[in-house]
Amino acid sequence: MRHFLSPLRHNHRHLHRLLPPATIPLAAAHYKPHKPPPPPPPKPPKPPQKPATFTLHDVTWEDPYSWMSNLNDKVAMRHMDVYMEQEEKYTEAVLNDTVRLQSKLQSEMASRMSNHLSTPPFRWGPWLYYRRVEEGKQYPVLCRRLAGLNDEFISHKSPTAGFDFTSGKRIEQKLIDYNQEAERFGGYAYEELSEVSPDHRYIAYTMYDKDNDFFKLCVRDLNLGLLCSKPQADWVCNVAWAKGGQALLYVVTDQNKRPYRLYCSILGSKDEDVMLLEEPGENVHVNIRHTKDFQFVTVNIFSTTYSKVYLINAADPLSGLTLVWECEACAHCIIEHHQGYLYLFTDADRGAQSVDCHYLLRSPLYSSGPRKWENVFIDDEDFIIEDVDFCNSHMVLIIREGGRFRLCSVALPMTSSKGAAYLRELYPNFLPLPESVSQISPGTNYDFYSPIMRFTISSPVMPDAVVDYDLSNGKWEIIQQHNLLQERTRVLYGTASAGVNIPVSNTEVNVNAEDNHSWNDLSEFYACEQHDVISSDGVTVPLTVVYSHQRKKGGQNPGLLHGHGAFGELLDRRWRSELKSLLDRGWVIAYADVRGGGGRGKRWHEDGRGTKKHNSINDYISCAKFLIEKEIVHRNKLAGWGYSAGGLLVASAINCCPDLFRAAVLKVPFLDPVNTLFSPILPLTPVDYEEFGYPGDKEDFEAIRKFSPYENIQKGVLYPAVLVSSSFNTRFGVWEAAKWVARVRDHTIYNPDHPILLNLTTDMVEENKYLQCKESALEAAFLLKIIDS
Repeated sequence: MRHFLSPLRHNHRHLHRLLPPATIPLAAAHYKPHKPPPPPPPKPPKPPQKPATFTLHDVTWEDPYSWMSNLNDKVAMRHMDVYMEQEEKYTEAVLNDTVRLQSKLQSEMASRMSNHLSTPPFRWGPWLYYRRVEEGKQYPVLCRRLAGLNDEFISHKSPTAGFDFTSGKRIEQKLIDYNQEAERFGGYAYEELSEVSPDHRYIAYTMYDKDNDFFKLCVRDLNLGLLCSKPQADWVCNVAWAKGGQALLYVVTDQNKRPYRLYCSILGSKDEDVMLLEEPGENVHVNIRHTKDFQFVTVNIFSTTYSKVYLINAADPLSGLTLVWECEACAHCIIEHHQGYLYLFTDADRGAQSVDCHYLLRSPLYSSGPRKWENVFIDDEDFIIEDVDFCNSHMVLIIREGGRFRLCSVALPMTSSKGAAYLRELYPNFLPLPESVSQISPGTNYDFYSPIMRFTISSPVMPDAVVDYDLSNGKWEIIQQHNLLQERTRVLYGTASAGVNIPVSNTEVNVNAEDNHSWNDLSEFYACEQHDVISSDGVTVPLTVVYSHQRKKGGQNPGLLHGHGAFGELLDRRWRSELKSLLDRGWVIAYADVRGGGGRGKRWHEDGRGTKKHNSINDYISCAKFLIEKEIVHRNKLAGWGYSAGGLLVASAINCCPDLFRAAVLKVPFLDPVNTLFSPILPLTPVDYEEFGYPGDKEDFEAIRKFSPYENIQKGVLYPAVLVSSSFNTRFGVWEAAKWVARVRDHTIYNPDHPILLNLTTDMVEENKYLQCKESALEAAFLLKIIDS
């Protein structure tokens, strides 16, 4: 570069010599060319308005963008394609100055993604089952190998693909190569479910047929490696094995994707599959599952007005269905069998008495009189049962003690024979857990006769840990956990996990029995605080706040507030490695556990759904104000984040208080409940109507209109910058996002510093880690651009 510039400097000196002294500018030595003026900000696209009028309960409303959901109108769909292309170009133009930042963020996020080339193998009978990714392939391969031959099996970053170099034999069996499945299904491989038969000979799985929009049942003979000629069925949503693997039960849906028929297929038989059950009712759904010991198949039939559970003897699946439980209203009912007793885990009301949480009942399998169910535990407000799992020797309970999750085991059969007992009277063994646990998820735990049970432990400040607990002796070990501090992923199995040296880059990490109990949490670097926020009606709402110890500045930090509050689901507060990029830049990540979610039991859910949905929105707004008033987040640097029904929550909060937020990210959001529930384009379930309300009911309809984000956009005010992400293959169609974006621009004050953007993602983001990183980087760059502007 020095040689390139030297003749230019020489020419300049020569030019100055030729000019008269008066013509040489005094500041020539400091001359800087003027920067061209910045280009004008891009203008947002304006889709055509084609007003349509609707009337219900003597209320008439107009929707100028209803044409966007007319899927059968070819002209409308051509207009939609043009409009989507315009939105895509507009988003690219607005975020053009963040391209380098997006690239940097994507590199950061990709570098710390858990590079699982193999899932942790789980043992079932004589086999170890696992999935691994082959180099250069897009989809994984489902494999197994005999556990007895692989006691020293270690899988770390580069699986051996089952080749034993000592004997020269291949010891791995490929069960399903999903790359080959993609070739069968038009280049796209998405599996909804898979079940190996209890004799380990067959595997039943369903693959998504994108062209026909249904799941196709496939059964593969694992001994031969070939697909079976039967059963062959489409629209399959559920399967369960019977007769030790000789029979398969499966449920199919109607054209509206409502599960309504149950079939039984005898493998190897030429007879046609037998229909065991059909539910013609429009709002009645069918679901099946096998008990952990494979002795029975349970058939759940539920609607908005009742729930029933039937048993099918797995040894003779054509012998009929036996009713073992029924209740009014839709309830969660899971039945297990253990040594002559049926155990029922449910949240059904007890007669006229409503309940706020799940409870456990049991009943003898066989009795002479009418079936009687008795409580296993005496109700104890200190211990709320969130979930239960069984093996032959123990029952494991996931419980909530106050705001804290705990995990304990109880030996079976239980020592108390006098009926219900307090949990503490049964000598529970509380299993080790880290601090700040946000969720405990049971693993597959297929092996009913093994005392080792697997759980995934989640925390806001710790990557998910897959843990095996040996209930017979109290020992435990972390089978898989991404260690961000050492940039490695540990996947161990067998006696080798007790002590093994694993080379990682230029360092060597020794994993021994003591180190194995290190949770690899990040609390040294990031704080996790719990706050109680008083909502507008005096109810206390839990708020979790995560931030970097080094980057905390009182009242100056930007913040991102997550919320969901729907379907009684737990708020996802797991550690997400992509959020580390924001945390390390001084952001506060907060989680508002608002009503409507599952954070505090059944009543917490009911107080935030239907006509009480406004409670969820007020809770979220109260948490946002708390962050600002307590100077946890700067008042002009707060952003909202919501996924699916959480998008409705955040968008409604923006409608109520647009000046409270500086930005928001809405991912595949539910934004137009009035029109979607009144005239659904995609099939809805009774659960959707129970959650948001029935437009046919006047009270529900009025409530829906009040909380609908699309119907309540304020006019003539400045809205925060919003990035809405959607795709053409979402539960809530892309038109919901497009309509909301267009209407916000119509009603609110235009400001290029507060852009309303629509980002169209591909349908395969969830299946592709690279695309996940790319989308997360785009969101983070959008937030950084807006907050820093």
